[in-house]
Amino acid sequence: MPSPPRTLPRSPLFALASLFALAAPSLPAPAEATARAPEFEQQVLFRADRDPGGYACFRIPAIVRTTGDTLLAFAEGRLLNCGDAGDIDIVVKRSTDGGRTWGPLRVVNDGGGDTHGNPAPVVDRATGRVLLVETYNAGRTDAVGCPVPCARTPHLQYSDDDGRTWSAPRDLSAGILPPDWNSWYATGPVHGVQLTGGAHPRRLVVGVNAETWDGGRVTANHAALVVSDDGGEHWKVGATDTWPVAADGTFRQKPSELTLTERADGTLLVSGREEHGTDLGHRTQAASRDGGDSFTGPFRALADLYTPQVQGALLRLGDRMLLSAPADPDRRRTLTIRSSYDGGATWDTVDRGTVVTRDWSGYSDMVAVDDETVGLLYEGGTADARDEIRFARFTEDWLRPRRAADPTTPDLAAGAAPATVLGGAGTTDGMVGGALALDGADDAVRLPYDERLPLGAGDFTVSLWFRYTADDGEQPLLWMGGVGTTQPQVWLRAEPGDGRIQGLITARDGGAAPRSAWVRTDRAHNDGRWHHLALRRGGGRLTLFVDGTTAGAADVPGSVSRNSPFGVHIGERVDGRARFTGAIDEVHVWDRALTDAEIGAGNPPSAGGNTVLYLPMDRVEAGG
Repeated sequence: MPSPPRTLPRSPLFALASLFALAAPSLPAPAEATARAPEFEQQVLFRADRDPGGYACFRIPAIVRTTGDTLLAFAEGRLLNCGDAGDIDIVVKRSTDGGRTWGPLRVVNDGGGDTHGNPAPVVDRATGRVLLVETYNAGRTDAVGCPVPCARTPHLQYSDDDGRTWSAPRDLSAGILPPDWNSWYATGPVHGVQLTGGAHPRRLVVGVNAETWDGGRVTANHAALVVSDDGGEHWKVGATDTWPVAADGTFRQKPSELTLTERADGTLLVSGREEHGTDLGHRTQAASRDGGDSFTGPFRALADLYTPQVQGALLRLGDRMLLSAPADPDRRRTLTIRSSYDGGATWDTVDRGTVVTRDWSGYSDMVAVDDETVGLLYEGGTADARDEIRFARFTEDWLRPRRAADPTTPDLAAGAAPATVLGGAGTTDGMVGGALALDGADDAVRLPYDERLPLGAGDFTVSLWFRYTADDGEQPLLWMGGVGTTQPQVWLRAEPGDGRIQGLITARDGGAAPRSAWVRTDRAHNDGRWHHLALRRGGGRLTLFVDGTTAGAADVPGSVSRNSPFGVHIGERVDGRARFTGAIDEVHVWDRALTDAEIGAGNPPSAGGNTVLYLPMDRVEAGG
């Protein structure tokens, strides 16, 4: 028989906390919503200094709607600290009015000193049963993570009364924990799905990921779907994708924290977090056309879908797919809803997505509250993404509408697609013909991702002309790759406040930590005149050329374009947090080290081999 969740002690403080839970304070709507407030509203749902139970923090949100239209919002209640492997309970709050108000916090699963977490709820719509798949491991009293190898086991609870009471947990290891998945194992954490059609209608599907330990090291990463065809009584491992780990610790991919949604044609779209693999990108995708029995192919990283290394959530909204995830490519911040109109094959770029908050933000989940309303449960905070868990309601009208194609400027490299012109940038007189004038507010040029663009571990040369008069701020000229101190990247920027131009590369070599090399001039060259700038990697040196003068530094080994979201941006940082004010002309990149004479010519030859990109920047054409 299901048993009631653990009852927390009643006290005046508990009563006060319950009142707050029933009428949780609303947060300010994001800027995009201020003109249409009724279409977006949000509130704090879990917060350690307000909720009972003595929790240090709440993390790992998951949410479902029952057949009785009750919303169940799950989280990990972390008792000792915010670490992943401490004394952790699974807790829940219920709403019977579409998420406008919420009942008190209840404990579904008491960790008792151990870690009971990774909630992955799924609803059987035929019976009304709510199933909660979860993962256990031994707890710690410090904030350190679970040691490697980490023994973790899957368990299951269920509720037949809309989440009021829950069954005792039972171990699912015999069905869904193969013997060689003997290190890390994780369920979800995000809602699972029940299929509506195809060969397995009513099948329940949840995502898991695991690792194999051979007694000395991790040797493989596994991403899989676990399925049940009898309402959760029995489970088995279905579609599986395995990636080997080399002796130096490198691997192509590590799909994890899988989120699922069913396309209109019955195909399962599976999206995962990708972390530290050698492939480009922090999101990875696969699909299953046989109800989760197999994947149509291996997971594929999405190099130009900018997110940090973080869990996200999928939800189908009619013909539109939604993805909730932070949009800053190097940190958990700026939670954004992005859309796909082709079943997940392509996704909105950051500038087309709808920003939920510019605060720190992390894990999230989404649910269809009704036919018109989406519920979003997410980690957020002004100081830390783990400050609190918020619940937001919004309609499709609140999301940015699908935008027509942006203007472009030609890329004359062989086989290249045109580059996108953002913000209404226009032309001006250039050093060679025309140039693009950028306003420093929202103007930039971005190249669509192409496999020819990453420069890898080889030699290269970047060359462009620039003109500007700004006397402060960061003035990015060209950015290729990731951003931050640990992601492979190449960039050139002016720093007039410090009186210099700087070029930098960050590279990763095998399993070693990333290393950076940089070169700087002793002048900002912000005199309003045209100047020629080039950055060359070759012969073990990184060299910066400005109008014939040079500065050099020792190169660092490794790839400048590995395991990070990859973009090529002219006139802005890849994260959009700084933009150039001035004009840029004749942007070239070669995958070879040009000679001093070629660079000294001021306008090196653009024809011939080794051209990665060539933007004359002399015209803007209407989008197709």
